[in-house]
Amino acid sequence: MIKLIGDYHTHTIYSSGFREKAKHATGTIRDNAEAALAKGLKEIAITEHGPSHYLYGVRKKRISLMREEINRLNEEFIPKGLKILLGVESNLIGLDGTLDVDEKFLKYIDFLIMGYHYGATPKNLKDGIGLYVLNPISKLLPLGKEKAKELNTKAYIKALSKYPINMISHPGSKAKVDIVELAKEAIKYGTALEISAKHSQLSVESIKKLLDMDVIYMVNSDAHRPEDVGNVEDAIRKAIEANLPLDRIKNIEIN
Repeated sequence: MIKLIGDYHTHTIYSSGFREKAKHATGTIRDNAEAALAKGLKEIAITEHGPSHYLYGVRKKRISLMREEINRLNEEFIPKGLKILLGVESNLIGLDGTLDVDEKFLKYIDFLIMGYHYGATPKNLKDGIGLYVLNPISKLLPLGKEKAKELNTKAYIKALSKYPINMISHPGSKAKVDIVELAKEAIKYGTALEISAKHSQLSVESIKKLLDMDVIYMVNSDAHRPEDVGNVEDAIRKAIEANLPLDRIKNIEIN
């Protein structure tokens, strides 16, 4: 029997960015926590998009409000067996590995995810071309695919050396990376790679490339609705299909 003990990638109505009336996700923090508790989880992380995302990034001024809300909710939920973590799904915004979180921001959170998302605002024009122009073009044209992959991989690796990253979300889904080289660095820093139930990566093929490496894995829902919290069946299916020993997935228990 496989039991999920924590879902470390979920979104709420705080992911509204600068579009106050256009919510990226539908539930409140309490809604997600109630869903997690009902499914027997021990932990849940609320991980809104980083502030540079111009559509859905959480505003910096809201992080302190989220921290206060989660602290209050934990007084209620921890005695029931569920701990709520405040996280952020930060965006890669620089070829030098810069993320859209600073030290002040990091002081509020418990769990740091690094991801790549269209819609993030890059540091400057060069970073914008290297990260957010070359990648979509390379998906349409053969020219530039390897260059984009190289730049992405180097940027991810540089970020690992700069920030206390707990997990890389859906690595390779939106920006191609050399998953083996990235995994080597992730192992050094104790950073988990996500097998997403929502996105294509990690794919069965990618997991197979890493079977002989001591990678830390996590399966997560990337829930944008409370009812999707804890739904990681597709992620576990990919792990099983790739012949990944399930005891290597950090956030499940096997009985």
